[in-house]
Amino acid sequence: MTSPTTFPAVLAERLRRDPGQPLVTYYDHESGERVELSVTTWANWVAKASSLLVDELGLERGDRIAVDLPPHWLGTVFLGAAWNCGLVVADPDDADLAAVVCGPTTLPSWAPRSGDLAVLAGALLPLGVRFAEPVPAGVTDIGVDIWSQPDAFQAWDPPQADDLAVDRAGRLLTQAELWSEAAAAGLVGDGRLLAVADPVAEPAILCEPLHAGGSLVLVARAEPERLEATYVAEHATARFPA
Repeated sequence: MTSPTTFPAVLAERLRRDPGQPLVTYYDHESGERVELSVTTWANWVAKASSLLVDELGLERGDRIAVDLPPHWLGTVFLGAAWNCGLVVADPDDADLAAVVCGPTTLPSWAPRSGDLAVLAGALLPLGVRFAEPVPAGVTDIGVDIWSQPDAFQAWDPPQADDLAVDRAGRLLTQAELWSEAAAAGLVGDGRLLAVADPVAEPAILCEPLHAGGSLVLVARAEPERLEATYVAEHATARFPA
């Protein structure tokens, strides 16, 4: 059987095999928040985000997007949406950005650029809710606009295996290379990868579990003395960094 070489194909295979299994479990040790998204729930968020990027904001395959968020489950959603649409995940200082996804702390620096590129802002509150106060004019509040998007998305110009998927910090990865690297990583079956690093900076954190049939336990603002307890409680089988 041929291994999938694009994000839509990888996600479709996971949905076919085990749609109800956990895919992303998110912890914030400082706030105490815990969110768990099954394969189906995560895929629905990715579809909604994809529709928001393409159907609402007009992004096209090959456009460049920065995900300027701290480690967060919403960051994994927009990584998936970018690759679902054939977008290139680029550095925030890339001169050719078409869009950026930012959070509360970086919104003030991105809002003035909303006339030049699509600026999407997430409040990073539980359940993905909106900002408490209206965002600046021209900025898309993810917590307002994502809910009306459909739960399924089919790109009219879908990504191809040799499309560039990542161009960050001088590292280039095509769609196919994302998944060949993930396949070589060695995460076994339904293994659970606990990570304290940022999936946007280290795509393998998301790609390895998604490809292998496992899941990600993403810990933000990690407290070292609690990490081992989280590892045990979540039945994790591997760590990133190792």
